[in-house]
Amino acid sequence: MISPLPSPWWLRDTVPPELAENVVSLRWAPVRLLETLTDFVLPAARRPQGIAAFLRHLGAFGLFLLAVVDSTPIPTFAGPDILTAILAARQREPWYYYAAVATAGSVLGAYLTFRMARKAGLDYLSRKFGQRRVDKLLKYFKRWGTGALLVSTLVPLPFPTSAFFAVAGALDYPLRTFIVVVALGRAVRYGAIAAIAFHYGRRFVVALRHLGQHSGWLLIIAAAVVFVVAVVIMLRKRLESSRPMVKTHET
Repeated sequence: MISPLPSPWWLRDTVPPELAENVVSLRWAPVRLLETLTDFVLPAARRPQGIAAFLRHLGAFGLFLLAVVDSTPIPTFAGPDILTAILAARQREPWYYYAAVATAGSVLGAYLTFRMARKAGLDYLSRKFGQRRVDKLLKYFKRWGTGALLVSTLVPLPFPTSAFFAVAGALDYPLRTFIVVVALGRAVRYGAIAAIAFHYGRRFVVALRHLGQHSGWLLIIAAAVVFVVAVVIMLRKRLESSRPMVKTHET
């Protein structure tokens, strides 16, 4: 567990010591919440079949909980994707209902991870994810920024998405932009999964459970996502670079 930090000087000089300690404790609440969640979930993950059946029984609420956990450092092995497909294939609710639930849970989990990393810093991330992995993620994120974050939320391959969320928080990425990008990427991903499962039913669920047998298609989809995002980023940069020239010409 992380030991509480001392009260900052501006709190010590302006408020009573008891209130200052409460404020500092509140700032570290996301870190403690994720650590408690990890201690609870990891032992249960050793019985994946029972957990999966329990979450299916909970329906949309179980999907929401699983999506929250999936966006934290706790591995779920594409659990929200599969559960979204299972629930949408039952056709008890419109497909977009389950897509919205999964997206909302994922955004909440991403926000918790983002806040945890912003408070804990890069040293804590290195201990959680490993120094080598964090260095690589920092390199990619500093180079591609929003594009790297968007790709990590879209691609159907097993991807260290929560690590990108954490790096974004540690690098003080704008919170509003972070929420918008994660919500957009997850909405597209879960929307596509739910819509396909709603129309094709059990066949798509079976295919989703055996992604290794369709690695070729997954690589094609991932490459297409990366290509589209890269083109959008290049066009955006070109437009931004051309604006000063247009203003200079007008003056």
